[in-house]
Amino acid sequence: MVRSFLAVELPQTILDRIGEVQQELKSSSADVRWVNPGNIHLTLKFFGNIEEPEIDSIVKAIEEPVRTTSPISITVQGVGAFPGLKNPRVIWVGLHDEKGASVSFQKRLESELGKIGFPPEDRSFHPHLTLGRMRSNRGKDELVGRMERFKEEVFGQFQADKVILFKSDLRPTGPIYTPLREIRLRS
Repeated sequence: MVRSFLAVELPQTILDRIGEVQQELKSSSADVRWVNPGNIHLTLKFFGNIEEPEIDSIVKAIEEPVRTTSPISITVQGVGAFPGLKNPRVIWVGLHDEKGASVSFQKRLESELGKIGFPPEDRSFHPHLTLGRMRSNRGKDELVGRMERFKEEVFGQFQADKVILFKSDLRPTGPIYTPLREIRLRS
């Protein structure tokens, strides 16, 4: 079994800036399980545990929507939380693109993957980068105060020009992500 997900990687310069802001947020006394900045990515689809032969099926299913989609210009901006700042559970950085291209692209992927037995998510897709997850309410107010300073922060812009199927090995020190397959968007 291979624990896997489909994602878009970000340029190192943007990850470095996100890491700096994450350090500022970490300096609060909040009880948060932080994501290693090197593991931050835009998840398009989480598969969970799959069998090895399913890797080729997944790649085949997504080839058409990936190869017929032009690279998507994405702006990385703003720090927020799900479900909201009053009760933060997931701390995130926002992703924005013209005309919702990433949302429609993700819906096309979900549709094709549904045909091979991977049902779509119950909740709608909101492009974001997860920075951390609250474990308890300890330090919440201080964290939210720090987050307010970065709610309009622009981390940069990049072209999403490929999707990567990753393997995720869970370790006590945090997950290790290994690329299994990479498919480029139409150039």
